[in-house]
Amino acid sequence: MSATTERRLRIVGIVAVAAFALYVPWAFGPYRVGQLTQVLAFAVAVLGLNVLVGYSGQISLGHGAFFAVGAYTAAALIEKADFPHLLTLPIAGLVAGVAGFLVGLPALRIRGLYLALLTLGLAVATAPLIKRLDGITNGADGMNVVQPEPPGFLGLEIDQYIYLLTLAVAVPLFVLIALMLRSRVGRALVAIRDNEIVAKSMGVNLATMKTGAFAVSAAYAGIAGALYVFSVGFVGPESFTLVLSFAFLAAIVVGGLATVTGAVLGALFIVFVPEYAADVDEALAGVIYGAALILVMYLERRGAVGLAKRIWTRATQRGESRQEIEEQGGVPATGVSA
Repeated sequence: MSATTERRLRIVGIVAVAAFALYVPWAFGPYRVGQLTQVLAFAVAVLGLNVLVGYSGQISLGHGAFFAVGAYTAAALIEKADFPHLLTLPIAGLVAGVAGFLVGLPALRIRGLYLALLTLGLAVATAPLIKRLDGITNGADGMNVVQPEPPGFLGLEIDQYIYLLTLAVAVPLFVLIALMLRSRVGRALVAIRDNEIVAKSMGVNLATMKTGAFAVSAAYAGIAGALYVFSVGFVGPESFTLVLSFAFLAAIVVGGLATVTGAVLGALFIVFVPEYAADVDEALAGVIYGAALILVMYLERRGAVGLAKRIWTRATQRGESRQEIEEQGGVPATGVSA
């Protein structure tokens, strides 16, 4: 397959996905639209984690903590300070980004398992800390948050409006990361992941890149947390347990490490697989979820995106082989001689 044909097919695929994404609010009911809104919010958080783990090679088990920071920042600003919903998004990202930067400072001295344990401690402490800061978070009772209302002239239901709003925020964030990863910054992150000594010899500032990756990853999680609040209209400490951080990590593994589109596939996995697993047997939901994760890793360690690429490569190679045979006027060998 020629490069031109492959490029055209990719464009057609992007257009088809975009058309489907825009049609979603009218294709499904409010419950399903709400789930897909959460998929978009989680995809933003997963994308941020993929920048940190997949591209810079720094393991983090505390991504749910930054998600919680963004969610509570947005909730507190809306309910206690009467901020407009959209204005809370950059603030939530900024607050979470600063928190990520501070957590990333120890990453300059520790790495691997020790860094994972450090971030794991952050995830474990999140829910108890939320309960202690009851003046801001309302403690264990949680906080009800007014959802953004659609302008009257749009004629949209609230679930449709929140979905389209989340989509309008998520798409530029995805494009921004895709452009960043194709720039010198992306190449520097990959160099750090592969070999820090070589990266440093090439002039890469390890301190800036490592802490910057933590800050960007946390900022994306913070924005995702704010979008999540818009969708569900409530925040409570039980929503930000250690399980959430593990779910984000599972999402980047299932979707595909060091990929952009894998974030969406991973978010679909962590939202819908537990639901369908509970439909099969609620008592075995965790077992089915874990088995599905193991099966994905057994079939393709590069995740769903890696599996799709492998299938695409094999299909195109077969097509090229057949085209060459036809051009030469030959017949494929069948293993049977005349």
